[in-house]
Amino acid sequence: MADEVTTDFGREAETETTAQRERGRRDADTETDPEGGEVEDGNEFYRIHQTQLARTMEHVDLENHVELILSEPKNEIIVNFPVQMDDGDYRLFTGYRIQHNNIMGPYKGGIRYHHDVTLGEIKALASVMTYKCALLEIPFGGAKGGIRMVTDDHSGDELESITRRFTHDLGTNIGPEYDIPAPDMGTNGQTMVWMMDTYMNMHNQLSKNARRRIVTGKTIASGGSRGREKATGQGVVYCIQEWADERGVRLDGCEYILQGFGNVGSHTARILSRLGAVLVGVQDHTGSIMNRDGIYPRKLNEHVENNGGIAGYPEAESIDGDEFWGLDCDICIPAALELQVDEDVASSLDCDLVIEAANGPTTLEAEPVLADRDIEVIPDVVANAGGVVVSYFEWVQNKRSESWQLQEVDSRLHFMMKRAFHEMRAFAREHDVDNRTAAFAVALDRLNDVYTERGVFP
Repeated sequence: MADEVTTDFGREAETETTAQRERGRRDADTETDPEGGEVEDGNEFYRIHQTQLARTMEHVDLENHVELILSEPKNEIIVNFPVQMDDGDYRLFTGYRIQHNNIMGPYKGGIRYHHDVTLGEIKALASVMTYKCALLEIPFGGAKGGIRMVTDDHSGDELESITRRFTHDLGTNIGPEYDIPAPDMGTNGQTMVWMMDTYMNMHNQLSKNARRRIVTGKTIASGGSRGREKATGQGVVYCIQEWADERGVRLDGCEYILQGFGNVGSHTARILSRLGAVLVGVQDHTGSIMNRDGIYPRKLNEHVENNGGIAGYPEAESIDGDEFWGLDCDICIPAALELQVDEDVASSLDCDLVIEAANGPTTLEAEPVLADRDIEVIPDVVANAGGVVVSYFEWVQNKRSESWQLQEVDSRLHFMMKRAFHEMRAFAREHDVDNRTAAFAVALDRLNDVYTERGVFP
């Protein structure tokens, strides 16, 4: 989120590791969190996103009014709501839902529960969703939501109450044909089922079941799609396969490092292992580990489920953060939080490819360093789009009262990821620009075409 990047509760506080807390590299202003501490206001991430877009617009013949419309979200919804805790006390939570643009279709984007959720971060992520859907030719617009909180501090009953109250207070600001939430960092299928059930019970009982598509990323039993849980990781791997085919790289025996071992990271690793790729290093919020002979993703996943993180995994050596980023490998996969690959990390990396399974993991200062060192970047706007693609599939299945088999879901996902990847690469080659600029340019061209044809009413 990733956007639509699904994680388990508390699992992807995933790397405020050496890259953030230990080095403290962001210089954004701070605001107070619900626990009385300070959190960054997210403006640095938003500034980076705006700079990347401005750079892209030099290569796109964009109408002035379209640039103006896309510069800010259509709607910024902030709700403050009380919830009774298990001990009987009440706490006030702040929830956000940012609706960036809906020219292509209903607003679409994840709901994030994390202690660093801020308005600036959510605005940037909502904007990215607009371009991601346009690039993948999904008939959705861009949105994002979240609540600032520490999920590990709350019981399951409290999380349910927080989710239901947030859904209730959003009211008609969401809807199955208007704005469709999904899981993101700190939320999962169960969260979406709570949201769905709350929304369904707020509306006409005669059309209750038709409203299950109010959210995507649900559990299978409650109307979810097969393949949705692994969708973001699966999309990452499809992109890696296209990159490997283009470069003539053999994935069997290819070595990679992975930052973040939540939903996205673990599924990416499991799928890559079936292709013969070798995981040699992992980092999460509990530390960094390495094994040059390979780390088995399924065994590591069992360890993480039992211990809350990768620290102490017996079949790998503990290393420090700087050593992790400097491991010799072919591919680096950031699958955690924003702004992890800074200038220092970019200078340390010893790989051929950085593929952004996370949202916005690369800073502006790191990009020229990576380019100078001939390290290719597959940007988040395409790399982690698998989640929203399969969310769209789920929405269609609910709308049609259908249930697709996994093979059909994966086949359709593969087609859409492959098409978007090669459209990005074709623009990059034709205009001699980097992949990120190319991906945004393809998306902006499509948005510009729609606004040009439809005009601005009245």
